[in-house]
Amino acid sequence: MNLPNSITLIRIASIPLLMWILLSSRFDGISGERELLASAIFIAAAMTDGIDGYLARKRGQVTTMGILLDPLADKLLIAAAFVTLVQLNPSLVPAWIAVIVIGREFLVSGLRSIASSEGFTIEASNLGKFKMVVQIVAVVAVILDHRWKELPVYGHYIFPIHWIASVAIWFMVCVSLASAIDYFVAFWSKIDQRGVKRRRRAFILSRRRKPVPPAQPEHDVAAST
Repeated sequence: MNLPNSITLIRIASIPLLMWILLSSRFDGISGERELLASAIFIAAAMTDGIDGYLARKRGQVTTMGILLDPLADKLLIAAAFVTLVQLNPSLVPAWIAVIVIGREFLVSGLRSIASSEGFTIEASNLGKFKMVVQIVAVVAVILDHRWKELPVYGHYIFPIHWIASVAIWFMVCVSLASAIDYFVAFWSKIDQRGVKRRRRAFILSRRRKPVPPAQPEHDVAAST
């Protein structure tokens, strides 16, 4: 077990811990401890997404197990976070938002699986990476909103957690949908290009395979004389 895969497994192991902290009654009555601890765990788990991939490439430790576990860990983390938030803070995260977010993850995974079977890959787009950042901000803001709607910063200035959480959730939904469309367009363009190449190749091969004319029977010399 190499270091990048170990980090990925730690990210997977943090998922039930995150859900237990957010949903357990053990932290009831403790002001802010649940929200701060859950936010710290989620941010740390999300950061390992880039760390394990970077280490795997730098150390030359890209393995089949890592290729399988890394995207699986990402999908599980996001799905677990939003399913939990539906129960923790349903006013900000209704069930339909969780369906959109999780459905988008399944869609991208499905497109990548089909692309792999067709012999090409769909690279992570900048919009997809930006979506992940927006998701982290949205999840942390919704978690903190469960305890605080706003926090005093300095003097009469306050930090509007509820406003930030509301805007972040809606912005995240828009970015998730746009990212899904972006991935689908990239997938479709490559599939279409491969289809054109296949038809062109089949046409060329059909032109090369011209039918051979039947051999002419030899004339009987005796009969001709």
